[in-house]
Amino acid sequence: MNISTPGRICLFGEHQDYLGLPVIAMAISLYANISGQKRSDGKVIINKPDFGEIETFSLDDLNYSTSRDYYKSGIKICKENGLLFSAGFECSIQSEIPIQAGTSSSSAIMVSWIHFLMKIADSHPQWDKLKIATLAYKAEVLEFSEPGGMMDQYSTALGGIIHLESQPQVLVESINTNIGSFVLGDSQEPKDTIGILNRCKKQRTAIIKKCKEWMPDFDLLKTDYISNKLNLDDKKLLSGTFRNRDILNEGLNLFESIKFDHEKFGKLLNEHHEILRDTLKISTPKIEKMISASLEGGALGAKINGSGGGGCMFAYAPNNVEAVAEAIERVGGKAYILNMSEGTLCLEN
Repeated sequence: MNISTPGRICLFGEHQDYLGLPVIAMAISLYANISGQKRSDGKVIINKPDFGEIETFSLDDLNYSTSRDYYKSGIKICKENGLLFSAGFECSIQSEIPIQAGTSSSSAIMVSWIHFLMKIADSHPQWDKLKIATLAYKAEVLEFSEPGGMMDQYSTALGGIIHLESQPQVLVESINTNIGSFVLGDSQEPKDTIGILNRCKKQRTAIIKKCKEWMPDFDLLKTDYISNKLNLDDKKLLSGTFRNRDILNEGLNLFESIKFDHEKFGKLLNEHHEILRDTLKISTPKIEKMISASLEGGALGAKINGSGGGGCMFAYAPNNVEAVAEAIERVGGKAYILNMSEGTLCLEN
């Protein structure tokens, strides 16, 4: 049995979903894969050839031994949702998605893991991709009280381009537009994902809390209210959050239009990035070099991808991916030419 799940890029809504704001994300043609089979005992053996590691534990002991013990949490969440495992299993996990680089490598693995567990359990429930996404989010984020949103799990599980709303309830809309190719550029700079997410989230949740105290009907989804009681830095952060929200809505209008405007789409990506760089301060000098090189190489737009502080950027290059990829590599990035991908799949039984 082989489960394959794509990574993702965030088109619009970067650093917004954990505030309850919508996102538009696209699954990409880089994949995490899990292959495996049942054992005759109760052991779980996970081979990780990408890291030269083997993880082993027993189904009888799912107590967490690390702060992000995802494989055990996945089993725990699946058992809470009715799956039974009378025997252990051995599997191998490999990924071509850049690791810890903002393209949802960990979430793609978690989605693959939940999908794998569904298939290898004693009974085989026909969970749809939305159910798989929901359980992956619970196992990866809620179980460990992490600061991220649900974009990663839903985008990699469902595939294609999705418009995801998490407030006041979870709503997912598939966007049926084939917008062409992108180039992902990996800066190969290490980044502190949790630290950056915590900083950007805590800063703005504190601002939002103040605004709600001053204006009880303050609604981040709708309002443009910026109180004069806020200091200049807080005003800038809130204004940037509003603008990124509105950029997403403009992007959604593009997708819904009869004729897709590729140049306008690129300009919106550029504006989104400028706010992420100048207001949230999540870019790096190397990422900026890669973005500048991609635009000079003919990309229509580019932005940092993921939490930032390193990791990846991507460029929208529907007509000249090779030239843009070469431009990114000339300034030290590792380039991947990407297309839209479908979501998690079981490739064989």
